[in-house]
Amino acid sequence: MKIAIVGAGAIGCFFAARLAEAGCDVGLLARGDALAAVEKHGVRLESEGRHIARPVRASASASDLGVHDLVILCVKAPALPRAAQAIGPLIGADTAVVPALNGMPWWFFLDSPGLLSGHRLVSVDPEGVLERTIPVARVVGCVVYPACTGIEPGHVRHTGGNRIVLGEPRGEASARSRALAEIFCKAGLVGEATADIRKEVWAKLLGNMCFNPVSLLTGSSTDRLIDDPRVHALFVAMMEEAISLGHKLGIDAGIEPRPRIANTRKIGYVKTSMLQDAEAGRPVEIEGILGTVVEVAHAAGFPAPLADAVFAMSRMRAEVMNLLPNLPPPA
Repeated sequence: MKIAIVGAGAIGCFFAARLAEAGCDVGLLARGDALAAVEKHGVRLESEGRHIARPVRASASASDLGVHDLVILCVKAPALPRAAQAIGPLIGADTAVVPALNGMPWWFFLDSPGLLSGHRLVSVDPEGVLERTIPVARVVGCVVYPACTGIEPGHVRHTGGNRIVLGEPRGEASARSRALAEIFCKAGLVGEATADIRKEVWAKLLGNMCFNPVSLLTGSSTDRLIDDPRVHALFVAMMEEAISLGHKLGIDAGIEPRPRIANTRKIGYVKTSMLQDAEAGRPVEIEGILGTVVEVAHAAGFPAPLADAVFAMSRMRAEVMNLLPNLPPPA
């Protein structure tokens, strides 16, 4: 199978190395130092006590890479609209597109039943670029649990997690999602197909919407945040608020806040992706991770005062740090 990875960040290199090692024909759309490093050394990954270095077809041009069977989008939400406009040459008549994103993805309501059916998430797709350039029929939704950090361009460390969940946006079992899950299994990961991918997205979002923005505000790792009783109480209340919002939307994440938080605490010292991005001066995904929740709550007529407050403060923090390029103004 020919698989194109769009983006040579931590998750992109992780997927490229594991899939190439499993025998897939991997193309990597990259640029700058990352492209130069991959062309010289291949993609390098430290994972589960192993050091993997694999050559892949790498280019800054999608035209050079050509059509693929599967395209995995591994860029952060702020960069996604530009990336989406560049991937046309990767896509053929039967190509599936898997967005490996944090937060609530642009496709979440576009082809789904229930309240807000057809709603475009302005927080992450203000001009409809994603909706137009990547038809939802091509999309296979994805929730990614592996955590990775960059060591240097083209070289990443896998720090934990190996579960990849895939499913059709409209909420149905499909041979396509099962086949893609099997590909990840062959790469040594836990690939799962689900008939309710929105539930899986919401379940992961419950943690990200708390840990990420508050880590941005405080500069703290997750263990320190959880061990503070005031912050712990805030996280429980934020999750309860989001769980109730999910119920209004017809989504039951099946999550209890305190055990969910306790599971994160078992991992120990973790810097969230948002804190890592902020410290590196990269754009943060505040809109996709929490702005979408606030947008959806307002659209559904559901009061979410805690999400509103944390979003307002964390967005302002990101703005002060000049980490909000090309994002819409607050509603």
